Amino acid sequence: MALTPEQRITLHGFNNLTKSLSFNMYDICYTRTREERQAYLEYIDEQYNAERLTKILNTVSDIIGAHVLNIAKQDYEPQGSSVTMLVSEGPVDTAPTESFEESPGPLPEAVVAHLDKSHITVHTYPEYHPDEGISTFRADIDVSTCGEISPLKALNYMIHSFDTDIFTMDYRVRGFTRDINGHKLFIDHEISSIQNYIPQSIKDKYHMIDVNVYQENIFHTKCKLREFDLNNYLFGYTKDKLTAGEQEEITESLTLEMDEIFYGKNIYAATLEDVEGGDK
Repeated sequence: MALTPEQRITLHGFNNLTKSLSFNMYDICYTRTREERQAYLEYIDEQYNAERLTKILNTVSDIIGAHVLNIAKQDYEPQGSSVTMLVSEGPVDTAPTESFEESPGPLPEAVVAHLDKSHITVHTYPEYHPDEGISTFRADIDVSTCGEISPLKALNYMIHSFDTDIFTMDYRVRGFTRDINGHKLFIDHEISSIQNYIPQSIKDKYHMIDVNVYQENIFHTKCKLREFDLNNYLFGYTKDKLTAGEQEEITESLTLEMDEIFYGKNIYAATLEDVEGGDK
């Protein structure tokens, strides 16, 4: 069902469909010492503090054509931040016309915030491995809208707003609305994959896997960088400061961490379980 602004179905009352997008990003870093780890966490806390995250969410609201009702933000101790916006749909004729197309959204140069009857949230989770020198930063952004505005239009901007090694996306359309004859509509736009809303330049950089349940209007895509450069994962120095053996060991540790996050399981632990199970 391809709908354009000129081909909208007349509804009986308000559009009650809820469109929810969850965007989860991960940044991985190798920190050799306690001091390096602390410096990395301080850098992340400064780079993604509540003030900057609020600016990102304001831009998201502008892209999807929403109206901001209220903002709550907080920086936590010892680390982490959260921002929550309550938002509403503005007049339909002011929403971006491209929101009716399957295509990547814009990367705006200016920010104006609008949102209502819906919400946008972001939470950050810096953490580290107790023994192996791996530090991981995760940020979760959830955009939930009611009506015609689509959170998918902000996806391109969110990807560009974070320096991310791995990210996962979940999109779901819930509920139903009715036309003037009482006929239920469980979705008001065509979608075959979240990848339809990601520019080709991004898809070329990432290995992507889709898991979609079309009959339930549930879409999931996860992405991991194709190329690995050790220099991008060392905090405060470059790989020429390391021996060949150290480079190999750190590379193995980092790629294992990234694979486990991407596939959502402890790969080494799973291998042990398989061996133990085979011995029984």
